[in-house]
Amino acid sequence: MPARARPVALVTGVGRSVGIGAGIARQLAASGWDIGFSYWTPYDERMAWGSEPGAAAAISDALAGCGATTVAVEADLGDPGAPARIFDAVERGLGGVTALVMCHCESVDSGLLDTTVDSFDRHFAVNARATWLLIREFGLRFTAAQGSGRVIALTSDHTVGNLPYGASKGALDRITLAAARELAHLGITANVINPGPVDTGWMTGEVREHLLDRTPLGRLGTPQDTAHLVDFLCSPQGQWVNGQLLLSNGGFA
Repeated sequence: MPARARPVALVTGVGRSVGIGAGIARQLAASGWDIGFSYWTPYDERMAWGSEPGAAAAISDALAGCGATTVAVEADLGDPGAPARIFDAVERGLGGVTALVMCHCESVDSGLLDTTVDSFDRHFAVNARATWLLIREFGLRFTAAQGSGRVIALTSDHTVGNLPYGASKGALDRITLAAARELAHLGITANVINPGPVDTGWMTGEVREHLLDRTPLGRLGTPQDTAHLVDFLCSPQGQWVNGQLLLSNGGFA
């Protein structure tokens, strides 16, 4: 394919316009990237906040307003075949991927005593296995310039009362950080970001007040806070940050 004026970023977990994934996609689009993104409506439908009808089209329109060409792919990342299909669709529409930014997750609260085997397996399939498979597809297909490739994953250290989510995010951390060395021959950097608590519609008033009390800067994180860091890491100026688990949470932890 001919060289493109805009590199391509694949952002997973872009199901709602208020989410972190959508904020990252908008920031990258404004910085000159074309955007492929994935989403899975049935996940939002079974969560308390519900789905956002027309979200994929609205997000695509917003990205186009920043000059980006987009490809949206609905895919269940609990399916081991989904990562390859996502990459196939993005490559057909946009070309090869230069940056992989993983914002997808399965997150259903349960603790040590009440987590079911099905829930445990689902969390690890989406949060850990899919992360590995996406990184694998990225590494196998990567053809961009040496030093330009980026792998970024979002994580969390919330495990108490949220066992399968926190445990599977711990696995995600190690999988992603392994890429910093295993993909080094391709000139790809790999980092993990822990954005701390970001209110994208899941917080109750009580939870919000509790988290505000623990945050030195006196406010909660926003999707844009995370988007700014991702934007830097994806830029040429961010190429020397590699193999790191970065806390970007206003001093929360």
